[in-house]
Amino acid sequence: MKQMIAALDLSPISDEVVKRAASIAQAFSARLVLLHVAAPDPDFVGFDVGPQSVRDARAHELRDEHRAFQQLAKQLRETGVNAEAGLVQGPTVETILEQADRQKAELLVLGSHGHGAVYRALLGSVSQGVLHRSKIPVMIVPAHSAESRDAS
Repeated sequence: MKQMIAALDLSPISDEVVKRAASIAQAFSARLVLLHVAAPDPDFVGFDVGPQSVRDARAHELRDEHRAFQQLAKQLRETGVNAEAGLVQGPTVETILEQADRQKAELLVLGSHGHGAVYRALLGSVSQGVLHRSKIPVMIVPAHSAESRDAS
């Protein structure tokens, strides 16, 4: 394996996803891309009809997220993991799958929030969507893995 992606959403499970993905990347000497898919801008923001304050706040938020991911990738590189970070805007499931294809990834690693069937039926699930549509192997880090680690 040469390329893999860890899709992160900045939730508490993200730390565990990074640890698992970094471990696999290091074991295989693979390149690890830490990917965050940011929600697309609201339609009005990109067309100059929205208030400048909204556009400025959104740009600041994206810059902060980008810096955080770059710092995380740097920390992983300092431990010997070939890591890079990327922040892309778009619909989450589709964007993760597009990036996996573009990066020629051979494994996707992402977390599950552990929501129940009703939540998934009404709102969907990123991990479920990626799992069902991916053409490459997907490793799902369950929410309870981070909780049980924190309890110890």
